[in-house]
Amino acid sequence: MVHKLKDLLAAHHIKYEWFEHTPVRTSEEAAKLRPGYTLKQGAKALLVKLVLRTGRDAFVLLVVPGDTRFDTKKVKKLLDAKELRFATEAEVSLITGGVEVGGVPPFGSLFSLHTYLDRAVAHADRIVFNAGDKRVSIAMSVADYLVAEKPSITELV
Repeated sequence: MVHKLKDLLAAHHIKYEWFEHTPVRTSEEAAKLRPGYTLKQGAKALLVKLVLRTGRDAFVLLVVPGDTRFDTKKVKKLLDAKELRFATEAEVSLITGGVEVGGVPPFGSLFSLHTYLDRAVAHADRIVFNAGDKRVSIAMSVADYLVAEKPSITELV
């Protein structure tokens, strides 16, 4: 997955910082290993399963600042869902081609998922995130992220 992400960034001529570190699962753990970046600059990518009011199920990627949690009520209303839950480890692995929980990058497009980005992240200057591997992080400008991913920007927290 790391290679797919690097290829996507290269295709858009995006400059980024690369960090290799011990494996992390949480945003708090990752923030301690990313010199020069805060927990708030972390882009936490959360794969969730929705049960829509139409009766269909859907998976989407929610991206929020690393120091926050999304507001379930806001997300359900925004996406017209009657139920919402985190994807299981097995679902995450299946959908992402083997990426582990905690390693999912904020690029739903890599997995044919729609990405919803919290407005606070969109207004930041730079973001840092796990790059498809819990041992690798990438930092880049938010402007470049928006060009490469084209997420829906909304209120999630």
